[in-house]
Amino acid sequence: MDHKEIIIIGGGLGGLTAAHRLAKAGRQVLLVEKKSYPFHRVCGEYISNEVRGYLIEEGLFPEYFHPTEIRNFELGSIKGKIAKMPLDLGGFGISRYVLDDFIYKKCQKVGVEFFLETEAEEINYYPEREEFEVRLNDGQTVTAHHVIGAFGKRSKIDRKLKRNFMDHRSPFIGVKYHIRTDFDPHTVALYNFEGGYCGINRIEQKKYNLCYLGNASHLKKYGNIAAMEENVIFQNPQLKSIFQNSEFLFDKPEVINEISFRPKPLIENHILMIGDAAGLITPLCGNGMAMAIHSGKILADCILQHKNRQDLEKAYFQEWTKYFKNRLWVGRKVQWLFGSSIFSELSVSLIKNSTFLATQIMKRTHGSPIHDKSYST
Repeated sequence: MDHKEIIIIGGGLGGLTAAHRLAKAGRQVLLVEKKSYPFHRVCGEYISNEVRGYLIEEGLFPEYFHPTEIRNFELGSIKGKIAKMPLDLGGFGISRYVLDDFIYKKCQKVGVEFFLETEAEEINYYPEREEFEVRLNDGQTVTAHHVIGAFGKRSKIDRKLKRNFMDHRSPFIGVKYHIRTDFDPHTVALYNFEGGYCGINRIEQKKYNLCYLGNASHLKKYGNIAAMEENVIFQNPQLKSIFQNSEFLFDKPEVINEISFRPKPLIENHILMIGDAAGLITPLCGNGMAMAIHSGKILADCILQHKNRQDLEKAYFQEWTKYFKNRLWVGRKVQWLFGSSIFSELSVSLIKNSTFLATQIMKRTHGSPIHDKSYST
């Protein structure tokens, strides 16, 4: 069997940034990704500036593609009331299609090995050997000293590991489009509709990401996505206008089912989880991409600093908890303010009438700017 020092399962932002940092420090890294770059993902495509400085320091900021600078936040209730406020840190908009491919190519340059269009079928840890065996869908089995789980919101490996959140059905579905439309390029907006909310922000090439979190019961009731949008989403006047007055650039939307916001164990059978595999923040908080990048950095630094597995796992748990546990908890609580007529009106009134409270909620779901902290190899 082929042996690698570190295997990363999943090539999203967490997996790619961890791979880049580890390989740059001289570690042998294999990344397994079931698709081939570039490709689209269901994602809000807004990144908080908390990771901007770090991406620049690492050479991973996609300046060449002119990401859109985003400075303002707009919230709309189901009935169409609007509240606006500035973002404390701000952020930038760029598509996952562009960004993931950009970082993938950077990873290749520092020596990351990729198995693309390949899936991990099973991961087993053997304590007597201090080693993992990863069985792939092409028949290969690869061994490794460390395995990093970066396999997103819901995967075949989650099921194999019998992770607790997989036992609970989730009603949430995610749907994403790219569009051309007339909308303030420096604003990220969230508009409520019954059972969910939809975000819009500009990305590269004057395109916009339009992505919503809806309820599968509406899809079942109306039979297809177009009918659900017309009967549910169009009840919000801002969303109706956007949908009816935009050029849609995809042949069909990107869709993901059963998105779970339940807490997830950070370490499963010594597999170290990052990004959405470690816990998903609600999209309304707009920080999933930044948190994936940051968690990849944290784990890579812990691996570079600690040789002993027990020390590594303890350090990673402590660092991840410090930066993310409270943010995820606040995000789950804030989500109750969205997706219903009463609560959406309340959330808009909250921003309009209590800027201080709204700012405190924003601060508790956003992180502080992070910077490089290199470890010797």
